Amino acid sequence: MATPTNLSAAFTLTPPPLADWLVILPVALMIGLGAVLMMVRKSVRLHGAIAIAGLAALVLIDAGLLWRVATHGPVTMVMGRWLPPFGIAFTADLFGAAMALAAAVVALAAAIFALRDIDASGRRYGFYPFLMLLMAGVSGAFLTGDIFNLYVWFEVLLISSFGLLILGSQPEQIDGALKYAVLNLIATTLFLIAVGYLYAIFGTLNMADIARKAVALRDTGPLTTLTGLFILAFAMKAAAFPVNFWLPASYHTPRIVVSALFGGLLTKVGIYALMRVTVMLFPVEREALSIVIVVIAILTMMVGALGALAQSDIRKLIGYLVIAGIGNMLSGVAIGTPGAVSGAILYALHSMVTMTALYLVAGEIGRLGGGWSLVHLGGLFRRAPSFAGVSFVLFLAAAGLPPISGLWPKVVLLKASLDIGAWWLAAAILVSAFLITLALARVVLFAYWRPSPREIEPMTAAADWRIALPLAALTALTIFFGLFPETLLGLSQDAATGLADPTAYIRSVFPQGEGQ
Repeated sequence: MATPTNLSAAFTLTPPPLADWLVILPVALMIGLGAVLMMVRKSVRLHGAIAIAGLAALVLIDAGLLWRVATHGPVTMVMGRWLPPFGIAFTADLFGAAMALAAAVVALAAAIFALRDIDASGRRYGFYPFLMLLMAGVSGAFLTGDIFNLYVWFEVLLISSFGLLILGSQPEQIDGALKYAVLNLIATTLFLIAVGYLYAIFGTLNMADIARKAVALRDTGPLTTLTGLFILAFAMKAAAFPVNFWLPASYHTPRIVVSALFGGLLTKVGIYALMRVTVMLFPVEREALSIVIVVIAILTMMVGALGALAQSDIRKLIGYLVIAGIGNMLSGVAIGTPGAVSGAILYALHSMVTMTALYLVAGEIGRLGGGWSLVHLGGLFRRAPSFAGVSFVLFLAAAGLPPISGLWPKVVLLKASLDIGAWWLAAAILVSAFLITLALARVVLFAYWRPSPREIEPMTAAADWRIALPLAALTALTIFFGLFPETLLGLSQDAATGLADPTAYIRSVFPQGEGQ
């Protein structure tokens, strides 16, 4: 009689707790809903309701996951019952879970706004299925514990973003999509090369396994070169200087709700990946490259601020605000202390909500004013005072002025800069914020305050609930976290501590030290 094979050395034989399934539910839900929407592709009237219900469920799932991680520490599930590092791991820590929840909130707001912004033709050509696929990629990128699968989820969200970008097939959309595609494909190729290089050095792709092996290989492996490759690839995806020109050339071309999704989500996935690799996996190499990163950070925030000041098209102006925000986040990565990293995380969460809301504001400006050029806009305050009030709050948030949420990330980053004596970095952050304030004040003066320089067809203000609800919800979030920042500050500090000291993350993947 054959001896039973002992599988305990290769497989996990005990079922995971039910709450741990929250780690993979976001991805499974979004892929499943995308398939459902394709099956009912002829009933486009149902798409909006199905997508909104699914995204509302995603918000609840991600909120549950964040609570689970905050109370019990990082959570890991490995596919196919294979023990890590052989099985593909999904691992959620505070950083990933918080980013996933913010992304879900942003996507839900955009899906509601799309009921008004996307016509029947856009729905027929797949807006909502593309949105589900995009969120599957974004959620997977935030929750994966395997660096090759981070690449895979980047590909998933890029494929869906290409579809969203050309929805409508206007000439300027095709032109913007070409620039977007070429630069992102180059970045993806660099990312894949870096992953191959990493596997050749470590023999593993599991992030927890890499984090614990990096110490032993630091003196023998070319880890600084590897880290530099990752920084270049992720900087391109995050639209950092000098590879940021694709963003203002493409983000203004699609429907405004698509621009809102891109501005709120895509660059943040790039900055998330950069922080995960440089802060958690290769902190010593990040320190060696900190001068390079800080120069990139300063140039990125200054290019973004000056670009915003020079723009007359509001959509392009917001694109440059996205770029300036990436510079601020990179400054936290460059400093590298837990306080600075917490400022970068806080800025990322704030930017996801604020940039999405600003693009939605731009959509309403275009509807009320008949276009996006400051040359032709005017009189919006008189025509829509409530909408003007919401816009003003979001402008304060984007500029980092009190008492809205944008104040606190900059305060944390300024303190972190001054704590290490980098007064010149603190000065760059302040100058960038001042220039952004001027750019947004220019929008208020031209588009809202002065009388309209041309006769336009009368339009109603944002009384439509499909416009008012997402704008009001996102604006309320910026106000709430501006007035009561303690919870978000504590969350970002704990998330930064978890990145700087990944012991709990590693223990979640290797609870008994397997594979050592």
